[in-house]
Order: sequence, then C-alpha cells, then structure tokens
Amino acid sequence: MAPSPSPVPAAAAIATSSQTPLPHSSLEPESNTIKERPRKLLQKNDAVPMMNTNGDVFELPDFTIGDIRKAIPPECFERSTLRGVGYVARDITLLSTMFWLFHHFVTPENVPSVVARGLLWSAYGFLNGLFGTGLWIMGHECGHQSLSSSKIINDTVGWIVHSSLLVPYFSWKISHGKHHKATGHMERDMVFVPQTRSEFAKRVGTAIENLSEVVEDAPLYSFFMLFGRQLFGWPLYLLANRTGHNYHDRQPEGRGRNKTNGWGGGVNHISPSSPLYEAKDAKWIIVSDIGIFATLAALLYIGTTFGWYNLAVWYFLPYLWVNHWLVAITYLQHTDATLPHYDSQSWTYVRGAAATIDRDLGFVGRHLFHGIAETHVLHHYVSAIPFYHAYKASEAIIPVMGRHYRANTKGGPVGFVKALYTNFRECQWVEPTEGIEGDMQHVLFYRNKNGIGVRPATLRN
Repeated sequence: MAPSPSPVPAAAAIATSSQTPLPHSSLEPESNTIKERPRKLLQKNDAVPMMNTNGDVFELPDFTIGDIRKAIPPECFERSTLRGVGYVARDITLLSTMFWLFHHFVTPENVPSVVARGLLWSAYGFLNGLFGTGLWIMGHECGHQSLSSSKIINDTVGWIVHSSLLVPYFSWKISHGKHHKATGHMERDMVFVPQTRSEFAKRVGTAIENLSEVVEDAPLYSFFMLFGRQLFGWPLYLLANRTGHNYHDRQPEGRGRNKTNGWGGGVNHISPSSPLYEAKDAKWIIVSDIGIFATLAALLYIGTTFGWYNLAVWYFLPYLWVNHWLVAITYLQHTDATLPHYDSQSWTYVRGAAATIDRDLGFVGRHLFHGIAETHVLHHYVSAIPFYHAYKASEAIIPVMGRHYRANTKGGPVGFVKALYTNFRECQWVEPTEGIEGDMQHVLFYRNKNGIGVRPATLRN
C-alpha cells in the first residue's frame, strides 16, 4: 500500500480542499460494474473525530457495492415495458384530463368571478405541476434505461417526454450519468456541488478566517434567495451549469479551456461544444436541441393562435411548478447536515452514493412522483432498478448500509418543505472538521455563518 500523504495544516485544507488534481475515472460509461481503487484513509486513534453539522460523529462506509447488489432480490432488476409505458400513459392522461376539465368548466360563463377563476386556475397550475413532475420522472426512468429492456424504447419515450417539458433529453442524460458516477465528489459531481469555505467567503466579500464572525443572514433574506433558486434554478442549471462543478479545464479533450460556469461562459446543456460532453456526444446534443425547438415551435403556434396569456396559464404555470419540484427534490437528495462531501483523495463510488438521503413526500411522493425522493439512496447504487421495485430493493439494502444509511422522513411532506429552508441556512459551505489531522482532512462537512450546529473552524491569518 502506498504511504499516506503527510498531514496538511487545517487552514490549507480548508482553502484548497477542492484543488487537488483528479485521478482518472475508473467508472466505465453505460456499465453497472464499478471498479474502485481502494482508498484507506488513516486516522490516529486519539485524533479528533469527524463531525457533521449536527455534531454527530461520522464514520466512513465499510461495505462494498458487491454487498449492496447481493442483498437485492433478483426480481427487483426485472423491467416491464408494458408497466413502464403504462405509467407514462397514466401521467399524460392525468395532465390531459385536468386541462380538459378546467378548459371546459372554469370559464366566465360557469365562474363569473374573476378572483374565483384566478384561484381555480392557480390550483390547475399546482395540480398539473405535480402530474408534470411525475411525467418528468418517467423520462428520468428512461434516461437510466429502467423503463424498458429496450434502449430504443427508453430513449424514444424519454426524448419525447422530456422535450415536451423543455428538457434536452440526451444532453441531460449524459450529464446526469456523470453525476451518478461522481456523486459527492467536489471536482466531478454535476449538480449541487457545495461551495468550499474560500469560495463562500469570496462570494460574501470577506476573508476565510473571518467567516465564523460574519453576521448571520436575516431569515427574510434567506427566504427570498431560496425563492429565487426555486423559480430559476432549473433553467440556470441547463443554460449556465449553475451548481455544477467548475473544473472544465480538466476536460480530457481540451473542450473546457477558457470556459466557466455562468452566462456566456460556454458551459451549458445546449451547445455540442460544451465541456460537459465529449466530441462523440455532439450528435445527441443536436437531437436534444431539435426536441426543444420542436416544442418551442408548438408553443409558438399555441400562443399566436389562442393567445399568449392562455399559453402562460395552460403551459408555463405548471412548468414553473415542475421546475420547483425538480430543484427541491434534487437539492434535498444531496444536501443535508448529516451528509459529507469528498475531494479526489478521499472519494470512492460507495462513499459518494452513501452521501445521499431519502425523504418522505407522502402520497404525492409515493404515487405521483414515483418514489423518487423516498428511494434515492438505493437509486445511487443501482440506478437501473425500475421505481416500482425500488421500495423492496431499498428495504433489502438498509441492513447492509446500517448506520451509514441516511433518511429524514420527519414530518412527511410538511417536513420536506421545511427542510428546504432549514437546509438552506444550515448548509452554506463545506470544510474539514476543526482540529482534524491527516487523511481525514479530505472529508468535508457543511458549515454555516448562521450559528446553527457545529461552528466553522477558527483560522489564523
């Protein structure tokens, strides 16, 4: 075994924890076989323990991907095209029926009050936002090849479904696959990568050693920032790679040179030259764009024929709700006071997949959202299992994961919504546990300047 790296001062680890050169990925695309180089992190017996934001002692997962797969009953891997397509048809039927009912009955003749009609159409937007999210999630099933055993059926259905929701299917599928291959990795993960202490300090305009003394955010400020993210987070992710990693200069083909996240930075899910992709992916990015332009053309026709106000109510009001649920679900799957993140010296596939958490959305989650929040930990270990087998498979792996399994189901759907706000205030950046030495400095935990949980490390100039 190679000797462990010499200890690094805590201040240096905090400031540079995401700057270590990346090893070549050992995960093969389009494969469920995980090949990992073992990384044994060493810690002295009398050393300071790693602590998450809540002050709980954290230990690294001690099981293997083989242990996980062996525990899952074989029938959980079976995919039924008829059943999968049936759920897609169900979601489309719900969307269509809701539109037909409101279009025919919520009219000035039937509901003379403008206020009452406005409230009813607002309810329409919320309900079809739920059904639209369910349809989006079925497209997600297609992207993981879990709708059907046929790749053609998966990708055809996925392309149609996601294009209708203004999602570039193949572009998203490719980057989402990379997210699964690097979950919790500070330099390679593709979504909701947290800021380091130095990055957060730069954003708020203070030195990293002063963060522990910075005045906390006003609750109203946190609310409005959260509202903005829920409203615009999904488009910003697609068009500017917001919350994705920003290490594009390491793209092996050189496509990321001088490109960065943000508007006009050249990193997005639309351009075939984006560093999120390789040259071989270009044709699929173009096919994705064709789907988007086809939907935009249909929306243009509807707007010019039936009026732009009607289009806004019929399509874009539910669309905004879909965006909200996608951002909320994804954020809360990967952000929690109990979860770690890893740099390139400490990350492995098993550790990254365990850095996810299950939530509870009640009836909506189980029946309309196809269990995407309730069985997400399993999904990161074996993503090809169809959602209707995911509950059984989840129950099978929980004993294997033991204390490393994470779930927060307190309060059900109400607790889920509350967690959006509490996590936004608790989880502002990541850094090593204060006083930690040696290899464990490469395991990072959320901290905040709002006085919640474990205080940020105290640094000296």
